[in-house]
Amino acid sequence: MEFAITFKPDMTPQRIVSLTKQAEAAGFDYGWMFDSHVLWQEPFPLMTLMAANTQKMRIGPCVTNPAVRDWTVTASLFATLNRISGGRMDIGIGRGDSSRRVMGKRPTTLAVLEECVQTIRDLCAGKQITYEEKEIQMAWADAGVPPIWVAGYGPKALRCAGKIGDGVILQFADPHLIKWCLNFVREGAEEAGRDFSKIKVMAAAPVWVSDDLAVARDRVRWFPALVSNHVVDLVSKYKPEELPPELIGFIKDRKGYNYLHHAEVGSSNAEFVTDEVVDRFCLVGPVAEQQRRLKELQDVGVTQFNIYLMCGEEEKIVEVYSKEIIPEFRKKAAKPKAKKRK
Repeated sequence: MEFAITFKPDMTPQRIVSLTKQAEAAGFDYGWMFDSHVLWQEPFPLMTLMAANTQKMRIGPCVTNPAVRDWTVTASLFATLNRISGGRMDIGIGRGDSSRRVMGKRPTTLAVLEECVQTIRDLCAGKQITYEEKEIQMAWADAGVPPIWVAGYGPKALRCAGKIGDGVILQFADPHLIKWCLNFVREGAEEAGRDFSKIKVMAAAPVWVSDDLAVARDRVRWFPALVSNHVVDLVSKYKPEELPPELIGFIKDRKGYNYLHHAEVGSSNAEFVTDEVVDRFCLVGPVAEQQRRLKELQDVGVTQFNIYLMCGEEEKIVEVYSKEIIPEFRKKAAKPKAKKRK
């Protein structure tokens, strides 16, 4: 299993660089960044700093969307960053949530998302394309096409991820819900004639390593509230029987959501979130419990666990994972298979 961190870009650039360097030295494979340009700092200059201060770590937004920038600008940003990083950029992309809703706008459609992904791929590959009725080409783009991860929750978005994505982003650490999601990713891949086994699977969630579960739960309670925004969107589009009760049931006492306190520890947005939901969606508890939960995720097909590193004590969390969790999964991955006796 690969390990990743995601920043909310409300930290100083200096601290983001420091944490990125610490995480790379600790064995983390990816460094991701939220992309919500009104709520927080613009992520692309910060990702440039991350790329310039690392050697192996892959870098990217988790997630961008088709609506906040012209697609040619997005493609040029990634093609340039791929040059700066030596080909270490990845792209996480979805229909858009906070970056749209904070401005009173709705997410884009899946059709727009698909078209945007193809445009970015073609331009980063240096191909000539027709864009807004004009032939264009980024002839200088020579550092390759970044892998593209598609975020989704509902059956249609998940099938889309299977159809076009190099990876899929699932924002929770519930193995039962992840199994449900991957059924649709597999369907989308098979319908497109693709090999599902080659699609990477990310589970993204905050963690808090502690024996004090009351404290741990309160540090991460904001996360299921963030997820609830997507669930509210789902229940407006699907019949209840088309969605798992473990996903939609927890929003029944939700009274609203203030995006000005998005992804914020202690936010009143999370008052409706129960301990049971926190325990399913996040990783809380001591090291042994974290290892057990990660093994469950790995067993259902997760290939990357992405820590939303924004709950406090970020340096400590990176250190604990470095010393007590990542090495355990590296040892298991490196362990040779026993030879069968003839």
